Amino acid sequence: MDTEPRVKAYMTRAVTTVSPTDTVEAVREQIDGGDGHNGFPVCRDGRVEGFVTGRDLLAADSDETIAEVMSDETIVADPEMTITDAARVIVRSDIEKLPVVDDDGGLVGILSNTDVIRSQIERATPEKVAKLSRTLTEIHGVELTRERRSVALADLVPTQAEVYADELAGRRYELERGLAEPLVVIDAGGDGSDLYLVDGHHRALAADCLAITETDAYVIVPAEPIELGMATTAAKQGLSSINDITLIEEDRHPLVETTTRLQE
Repeated sequence: MDTEPRVKAYMTRAVTTVSPTDTVEAVREQIDGGDGHNGFPVCRDGRVEGFVTGRDLLAADSDETIAEVMSDETIVADPEMTITDAARVIVRSDIEKLPVVDDDGGLVGILSNTDVIRSQIERATPEKVAKLSRTLTEIHGVELTRERRSVALADLVPTQAEVYADELAGRRYELERGLAEPLVVIDAGGDGSDLYLVDGHHRALAADCLAITETDAYVIVPAEPIELGMATTAAKQGLSSINDITLIEEDRHPLVETTTRLQE
């Protein structure tokens, strides 16, 4: 069975478009509006006729129409196309956004290189969860279920005492761009009362820094309560909430080197 994720699962459905009759000046103002757009599908009656980028607009006169400056040989994708194939198209064509159209050429969404990265992150996390679930079953001999749901940061008990400031900054950057992978949590009591954070401490703190109160997580739920060794360790370290985690400001993460140190 083909389980490869499809473009339709990751594309953005609410797409800002422009008309071929719009002026370059009018579309420049949309880009200057600070909404993160650096290019637009050009549509007439819902059908894609081209694509215009920021570079196209910079090179054009203000009173020209979009039809005069747009690329009219725009590469488009089908919503049933695999993410892997779409990624190849984006890389090989040196584009940032891929309009997604239906059989009639109507725009149904847009896939960006950011969406592709997000799809790969979300495929990696279930593998971590499956491996952890197998380990817990072997240790505790209980049946487990796995759920994808939102969890409140205030309900999480950390199992890691320290995080690094440089990595925290990276996770914050990812969160701001919708790229952070879900947390991995064990619901040790099976009723939501004992939620232990086992993967994603930097992401949890980054979310807290951004005043996010709930975040996406894979939650492992045992059929009956289990006593986790990591819970005992967390208690000994005085960890009861993410506020108890120590932020290490001075040192780099141990897996981060500088070019100067590598040459020594």
